Amino acid sequence: MVEWHRSTSDTVNDVLDRAIASRGDEMFLDFAGKSFTYVQAATRVARTAHLLTALGVTKGDTVVTVLDNNIDAVATFFGINRLGAICVPVNTAYRGEFLRHQIADAAASVVIAEADYAERIIEVADGIPQLAVLLYRKPDTGLAPRSGRDAPVLRSFDDALATQPEVMPASTVGPTDLSTLIYTAGTTGPSKGCMISHAYTLNLARQYLEVTTRGADEPAWTPLPLFHFNAWACTVVASAMLGSSASVARRFSVSGFWADIERTGARMATLLGPMVSLLARADDSPEMSRCRGQLRIAQSSPFPPHVATVWRERFGVELTGSNAFGLTECCLTTHYPLDRPAPPGSSGRLNDDFDVRIFDDHDNEVPAGESGEIVVRPKRPHVMFEGYWKRPEATASLLRNLWFHTGDIGRFDADGFFYFVDRKKDYLRRRGENISSFEMETAFLGHPDISEVAVHAVHSDVSEDDVKVTAVLVAGSTLTEAELCTWSTDKLPYFAVPRYIEFRDELPKNPVGRVLKYVLRDEGKTERTWDRESAGIAISKR
Repeated sequence: MVEWHRSTSDTVNDVLDRAIASRGDEMFLDFAGKSFTYVQAATRVARTAHLLTALGVTKGDTVVTVLDNNIDAVATFFGINRLGAICVPVNTAYRGEFLRHQIADAAASVVIAEADYAERIIEVADGIPQLAVLLYRKPDTGLAPRSGRDAPVLRSFDDALATQPEVMPASTVGPTDLSTLIYTAGTTGPSKGCMISHAYTLNLARQYLEVTTRGADEPAWTPLPLFHFNAWACTVVASAMLGSSASVARRFSVSGFWADIERTGARMATLLGPMVSLLARADDSPEMSRCRGQLRIAQSSPFPPHVATVWRERFGVELTGSNAFGLTECCLTTHYPLDRPAPPGSSGRLNDDFDVRIFDDHDNEVPAGESGEIVVRPKRPHVMFEGYWKRPEATASLLRNLWFHTGDIGRFDADGFFYFVDRKKDYLRRRGENISSFEMETAFLGHPDISEVAVHAVHSDVSEDDVKVTAVLVAGSTLTEAELCTWSTDKLPYFAVPRYIEFRDELPKNPVGRVLKYVLRDEGKTERTWDRESAGIAISKR
């Protein structure tokens, strides 16, 4: 039974303070064997808060972090929030314009980064006029600022931290104050900062605990980066809310997964879809055998049914999947506990936080069973984002008729279960039939030789658009396009069988790992594209 403190006046700081008071000497966080109790973590949080105060950071200011999975990625989050300032975690893969845009857009005067990433910031510092201080984590790799009157001051974060007081400063932060800016991926334009309050952060952590049914005696494990809101709210904050512990791996490794699960005693793992598939296909190992039944919960989205079966039967995992839907702007809009029966492919039901409807293109609600755009509005204050940072027009453009328009397609069944169908811009229509690229991709990922896949349209000037599958094969595969096409005829309705198939070494992605389907659509049929019609393969309309 999941238990936690509930209060509408809670902040991230309150959650941490209660955990320190009740579980101070117990383990809070583990990073590759280096563990920290709640008191030890609190010491680093306090020093971080004092350092930022000394640098002039006050309530409402933004502070950018570009950090790997380590104790300071957590301590800076809590330290910034302690002051009522706003933490802006930036993807560590960013460089050049991606990096410059987010730091400049957030208007942060202080940035905390790993030394390697600090070098990238120095390269674009001329385009970040408000940046005054760049704190870098050791080791010092010989960083040197570029010449110029307005170049940022470079300081060692570790050295500066060592001289700060260990007493936690008082906080005057309220639940409606901003905790973080989480930037969208920016697949079609410059990324926008979603303004996330303390109340939203805690509500998401509570929802996540409701979905997973995780208890205080169940340590968590994740390799997800702490610059993503998922890892921050659903692993770190949720653990503090329970007074439990979490292990955060620096990165995901198939070969090292079960050894780390065994080492940490984890009972819950939070992963991403490709990870669960790779682990399901991996060879047996002594660590895997010894860990059979240790993990009670494996949470991931998506979690294909055939992969879930492997996790339950081969690994002894009791609960798998997600049973939830949401996006950075409003999460979780639907959810349902993993220990309750739910239809395959569903993503939860309506909850007490959001009113969710399915609209047609004219904002008319459609009946149960029909697909349309998912629109949302909150039932309670501050459980949704507060808008896009410095972009009121962009915020207003999505709030047509007082509903937040997600740009996603979904449906509810007659029993109230929700199903995600597709991104609106990725939805396909062929031979008068609607085709979900999401459902198509799920089907093709069921082939043992496919490691990644994107389904998208290929434009035609003489007829309606055709369907193309662009895929990455597992290492050593000899699968041909014709074999994959033939295989798909037993898995798909006839009108969805792709005309075009192309194998590539990798798919085009943005820095957060999302496939850039618009790039694939623009490229269309290439010289390497296999054409079913040219190959003479007929499809039966059975």
